[in-house]
Amino acid sequence: MIGCLCIHGFTGAPYEIEPLAAHLKQAGDWKIEMITLPGHGDIPVLKGVCYQEWIACAEVELIRLLKECDDVYVIGFSMGGMIAAYLAGKYPVSRLVLLSAAARYISPAQLIQDLKTVIKDTFQGSLEDNQLYKRYKKKLTNTPVSSALQFRKLVKATKPALKKLRIPVLIVQGERDSIVPVSSAFYLYETIPSNEKKLCLLPESHHHICLEENTSFLFHTVEAFLKRS
Repeated sequence: MIGCLCIHGFTGAPYEIEPLAAHLKQAGDWKIEMITLPGHGDIPVLKGVCYQEWIACAEVELIRLLKECDDVYVIGFSMGGMIAAYLAGKYPVSRLVLLSAAARYISPAQLIQDLKTVIKDTFQGSLEDNQLYKRYKKKLTNTPVSSALQFRKLVKATKPALKKLRIPVLIVQGERDSIVPVSSAFYLYETIPSNEKKLCLLPESHHHICLEENTSFLFHTVEAFLKRS
């Protein structure tokens, strides 16, 4: 049996990756597992939670899957991508998918463009229909500064694992991402020493690439990569 562990991002929840997980469930008889990292969920309560707890939570689930399945794939989104890379460098994971992985974060240029859209929608009275605004407003109002520091510590702690990755790796990045810049994807591609690695850029996609309107190409690209023999 094939197992697949899906890890969401900072301040997020499984919904960030659930559409892809649902697609993979239909595409094959795999054991798909999504976890909710400590302090996360629909209403995050992050205060007092340290980054080691986030890694440990994913690690426990991965160990369980490795015991139950013949092959295990790991898919990580944003911060979850860094956790996924760290675990793939430590355990016998067969394939790794990094979605908007936060090796670097905040793209000033794209953030300005997104803010311009928010301002425009404010004047037009349609701000509440702006999906970016609704998504990030919730994150900003529920994120303690101490938790943001824990996120930064996690990225720093997991980066060294990138140089240990010699398994097949797929790196996917939205070019209009204002949270994780495109340079992060190029950094991952250049740093990971695997002989089998692929970089997939999505020109029209923002940060939450699994929640975009047109995800068909992304989902089939991930599926094809995971099913490649």
